[in-house]
Parts: sequence; structure tokens; C-alpha cells
Amino acid sequence: MSLIHQTDTEVLDFYRSARAAVAASSFRHEIDWQTDQDLVTLGEMDFLREAAWVVINSGFRESVARRKFNHISLSFGDWESARYIVDNRDTCISCALDGFGHGGKIRAIADIAEQVESYGFDRLKKDILDDPITTLQRLPFIGPVTVWHLAKNIGCDVAKPDRHLVRAAYGFGFDCVQSFCGEIAKATGERVGVVDIVIWRYCASLHKLY
Repeated sequence: MSLIHQTDTEVLDFYRSARAAVAASSFRHEIDWQTDQDLVTLGEMDFLREAAWVVINSGFRESVARRKFNHISLSFGDWESARYIVDNRDTCISCALDGFGHGGKIRAIADIAEQVESYGFDRLKKDILDDPITTLQRLPFIGPVTVWHLAKNIGCDVAKPDRHLVRAAYGFGFDCVQSFCGEIAKATGERVGVVDIVIWRYCASLHKLY
């Protein structure tokens, strides 16, 4: 469904209010961060970090995942390389589990590093550029919902079907998050990923109606 008559009214008023609120908050750096994400210039370190973040964040409140993530990053050598994680797998996992007790997620991060190392990051990146959603879903712990989160975070211009975004999209008469964020992006000149993070942060942290 397109915005039709709502393009210049409710939907855009909502988005502009959300953007102004996020830009005026302590979360304003997230807009700049998402704006700067570029799949073409994506490096191995950034990919490992974002993949790990999506794995840890899945099923958790973002604030909880955030508190744990610095410890996990240090445990995995601050994402120096897939080779480092593979060579120190047991130590990385053991250290990470000292501060985060979800063994399945921690082992999935190590498994992702092993897949990157064995396949080769350059080859993996080429596959992502050609077909991001299919390629990313081959990674451990990355499913049909979390794949959109990871794709957005590494620079694909997509939205994630997070519950806040789904609720907002349905509330404005859209049947999916991609069309909702995509229409706003067209009307404002923003990237879809930026629209996503603005609405998500606004609904998750700044506006209790969503």
C-alpha cells in the first residue's frame, strides 16, 4: 500500500515529529551512524561486530543487550578478525560466558567467525552485494526476521520488521514495514534504514503510545 493521500499529512507529520524528537535526544548519534553505513565499504571487523550485535540483541531488550555487549566485544578480541576468533575460539567463548550466560548465542558468534574465515570475507561480501537477504540467512542464528536487522546495520537500504515498526506501519494502514519506511524515504529523501531507526527509536524509547 502506498501513502496515497496521507503522504503530506499524518504519516509525514508523524515521521517529522519522530525525527525531531530523536535528533533532540541523547540518541541523535544513531541517525548519523545509520546514515554512514555503507555496504560497499563494509570491512570484516564491522561485519563481525554487527552480526554479533544482532545475535545478542535478538529476543532481548536493546538496553539489556547494550549493557552486555562491551564485555562480549572484549571477549572476542574487539572483532579484530575472524582468524583471531577461530584461533582463540575456546578462550573467546569462555570469557564471553563469564558475563553473558546464553551459550547458544555466544557459540553462534564463534560459528559466524568460522564461516567468515573458511569462506573468505571478500567472497562473502560479494555474495552479500549480489543477494544480501539470502546470503545473510546462511549465517548461524540469523533467521527470516533478524536478517533484516543485520542487513540494515551493514548498510543495505531496508527496514527491519521489529514489533514497534510493525505496529506503526499497521497503524497507518500499511501491510508491511518495507513499504511503510520505503514510502517515507521517497517522500523525504532519507534512506530507508534511517527512517527505520528514527521510527524504531522514537517508538521504543521516546513515545509511549507505540
